[in-house]
Amino acid sequence: MSDHKQDVSALENEGDIAADYLEELLDIADLDGDLDMDVEGDRAAVSIVGGDLAQLVGRDGEVLEALQELTRLAVYRETGARSRLMLDVANFRADKRAALTKLAEESVARVRESGERVALDPMPPFERKVVHDAVAEAGLASESEGVEPRRFVVILPG
Repeated sequence: MSDHKQDVSALENEGDIAADYLEELLDIADLDGDLDMDVEGDRAAVSIVGGDLAQLVGRDGEVLEALQELTRLAVYRETGARSRLMLDVANFRADKRAALTKLAEESVARVRESGERVALDPMPPFERKVVHDAVAEAGLASESEGVEPRRFVVILPG
């Protein structure tokens, strides 16, 4: 078996463990939700969709972040290996990614127009990565500045 196939099957295993854990949690909390598993690049991705899941997202995704950490711990407990599993609930991250990509594109346009660097508001690591990727895709460079939790992205002129 090639390394890539082993990697994908290990990630699929992580997704299965995560789905079992989350299914139990949904049962305990008496919440309806369907689980969707995927492998995105170098990480397993699990989504919970359907029903009223807002309480699993929380304010600004705080509950979602905690739930993702607990799910990663459940995977670690089973496999003994650290997981970079990404959890999404009710398309919160997908919607956030789309909004951040749009923000990055608008900011890139401002930088190109003005020739000046543009600093964005502080955001968590997941969000900064989305912005960095979108800026790179547009052909400009960006960097993170500041100290957590006030770390922010700066888009640099070309």
